Amino acid sequence: MLPHQIHRYLSRFFNENNCQIINDQGHYLSVQLTIEMDKKIMNRPFYWQYVESTDAVPYPAQLTFITDATKLQNEVSGEIVHFGSRRLNQLFQVTRQQGAVVKMYESIHNAYEVKTILTPWLGVNFKVTYSSDQTKETLYSLGMNLMTGQMIDGFQEHLNSISLNEEMSPGTFNLPYTIKPLRALGRMELTVIDLIKQDDHSWIEEVNKRWKKDCKVLEYFYEGVENKPESYEVERQAMEEQYTPKIKIDIINGGMFYLKGVPYKV
Repeated sequence: MLPHQIHRYLSRFFNENNCQIINDQGHYLSVQLTIEMDKKIMNRPFYWQYVESTDAVPYPAQLTFITDATKLQNEVSGEIVHFGSRRLNQLFQVTRQQGAVVKMYESIHNAYEVKTILTPWLGVNFKVTYSSDQTKETLYSLGMNLMTGQMIDGFQEHLNSISLNEEMSPGTFNLPYTIKPLRALGRMELTVIDLIKQDDHSWIEEVNKRWKKDCKVLEYFYEGVENKPESYEVERQAMEEQYTPKIKIDIINGGMFYLKGVPYKV
């Protein structure tokens, strides 16, 4: 997930949650949280208990998020947000808790009162996590045309480039889908698995090398001990768990999108 994609995600996230964006420079943005959002992401329950029990004036937090530190020309105080960072993962979790599935329509401004046909798409953002003693995360944003089965990558980036609304625009007509969303989701998951198979998995070999190296260190400390103590088995099992390669697929969010057209495909 590139810095500009993270920036767009943050901007859309806070706009949709009614948080005022005070300053948006393209590589960092300052946000005034609502009371509700402050309670969700700032982890200060005692402050809000005090405010609510004393009827004090509430002061929700104001935050600055830096999405591309390389473009900073002046000193800016704020949180650096990148893919895999604690804050971004927290916002992904908030999105899931609020209900990650949405239904949106492309906004159409039709001055000639001609019917515009909108096609149903299923869009899903997947997060793939490779983990062992180290962690790597990759984001895949897929979209599928529920009329034709056409699938595209980079779907979220396309959505960020168009205007969407929760209500249909006047003069639009939505086609019914012929591919059920659940079936489409299954095909998307298979596509993500295929993308994982095509990825470079040399990291597993590197993990095994580090595991063998640490095993040698462990054996060195217990060299000459015939009846190894319980601590030896505990350490060895902990190392095995730590160095076992794992691949996890998570759905961050998704939804139904009725669009006029998508200009590219996989």
